[in-house]
Amino acid sequence: MATGILSVGMHLERFDILSAGLVGVCCSGFVVLVALTGWRLVAYRSAVIEDFTDPRRGFGFFTFVAGTNVLGVRLGLAGLHEATAVLLVLAGVAWLALGYVVPWTAVLGRQERPVLATANGTWFIWVVASQSVAVAAATIEPVFDPVRRELAVLAIMSWSVGVFLYGAAGILVSLRLMLYEFGPEDLTPPYWVSMGALAITVLAGARIVEMADAPMVAATRDLIAGLAVVFWAFATWLIPVLVAAGWWRHVRRRVPLRYEATLWSIIFPLGMYAVAGIYLGRADHLPVVETVGSAGLWVAFAACVLVFVAMVVHLFRTVVAPGCLESSTTKPVVRG
Repeated sequence: MATGILSVGMHLERFDILSAGLVGVCCSGFVVLVALTGWRLVAYRSAVIEDFTDPRRGFGFFTFVAGTNVLGVRLGLAGLHEATAVLLVLAGVAWLALGYVVPWTAVLGRQERPVLATANGTWFIWVVASQSVAVAAATIEPVFDPVRRELAVLAIMSWSVGVFLYGAAGILVSLRLMLYEFGPEDLTPPYWVSMGALAITVLAGARIVEMADAPMVAATRDLIAGLAVVFWAFATWLIPVLVAAGWWRHVRRRVPLRYEATLWSIIFPLGMYAVAGIYLGRADHLPVVETVGSAGLWVAFAACVLVFVAMVVHLFRTVVAPGCLESSTTKPVVRG
């Protein structure tokens, strides 16, 4: 998701070589993650079921939908619209299935109460998944003329669902923060998805505004265009709040800042905010918004490089170095 959206941004800004490198990483990562997920489903089915039934982790499965559509959108920008369509079908089916399974198994079906105490930033990934369907549908809508109206309906429906889901997730997570004990160790990087969900809502809205005329588009274009600007403003307002929260966690409360996989959940929102600003600025003729998005793209890229370096160092220290140390301390057995 992170490298995919950065590749989209670099393509929009015409940094083609950098964009190509990022999409290569995105494609490789997608294949590896799908393979590992399939292997985990077969070899560790009980662990997968446990994740599905845990409201702290269950909504993370929606990253498959979002990541698939982000890759599809990038391939669509390269002219591979058929690949975008195939990935949209795959992600759309997963979105519908997970949209009914995860809330039931992870939230409504749990015997333990209160479930609200487990709400966290990952709940916003459901919103991201919904809006990713809207972005992918809007991307290929001008190309597949025979199903243009159906794609318009899908884009606007998933965008609308995502808006309402954001409101619900925002209320539930806010109640969790106010009603239950909340320490710095609970303020994990996935809370940045609250901003990323708004950013992809803006991007989806900007793409819908650019779509060719269809009955559903004509009826909602002005509304979506106005709301996209409102959501962009709120996403912008959230960034200093999230930065301040990180300062409070790591500086004031001294939680060690070390590499963890969830740090990538910061990169995707930053990249999505940048791409959303670029798209919105161009679609609605808002040069200030476009300029902010262009600057934000390099902030997201710099953050991506830092997290990648931290990941490499972490892997070296935890995987490579212990193995080398163990082999160097092993003494040969002398048989007499």
